[in-house]
Amino acid sequence: MDKEFLDHLVSFVSENKQNKFTEVLNNRTRHLTVVLEDIYQPHNASAVLRSCDCFGIQDIHIIENRNKYNVNPKIVVGSNKWLDLKYHNEQKENTIACINDLKAKGYTIVATTPHQDDVMLPELPIDKPIALMFGTELDGLTDVALEHADVFMRIPMYGFTESYNISVSASLSLQSITDRLRKSDVAWQLSEDEKNEIKLDWAKKVVRNWKGYEHEFNRGKKKKD
Repeated sequence: MDKEFLDHLVSFVSENKQNKFTEVLNNRTRHLTVVLEDIYQPHNASAVLRSCDCFGIQDIHIIENRNKYNVNPKIVVGSNKWLDLKYHNEQKENTIACINDLKAKGYTIVATTPHQDDVMLPELPIDKPIALMFGTELDGLTDVALEHADVFMRIPMYGFTESYNISVSASLSLQSITDRLRKSDVAWQLSEDEKNEIKLDWAKKVVRNWKGYEHEFNRGKKKKD
């Protein structure tokens, strides 16, 4: 990534927005990521994206096997603009492809399910990168996801209802884990290169005609060379 162009493009962003970029990036993380498997309820799934932004999660993995996920703009209220949505929909079995990709990057695959009692949310280890998997409202995670998960996690419940809906489950999990991370010695923050990469993407989303500025910048750079 061209740091000079980043600095040039950011100069067209208001000072208030630049300060907001810095504040948000300092609280962003890829140590924790969220995986949505075959979600077909756009309302609740879009609420998950909004929660991810609020709790500082940068990457959301969306697995599409049978169902295609469409963002509900009324629910996300623009939060998806600041997130990296990574779609897994090109393989015969996208769940396995997504899980293998995350494991190769060092993530522990955590299946959120009320039917297994491996570890409760407050005791979930946070020292290694975590990928939280959430399934559909009706059926939960698929057997494939459960078979390939490293850990089963339950959220404490004290009533008659068997489970929270997906948006509530995600919010409770993210609040608990990010709060513990911020109080820990775990290196959960983004690297400077990651911050710059994301800042460039954000700047392109708020600066009109950024391609024109890029063209002018490159032309000026060639003249100097």
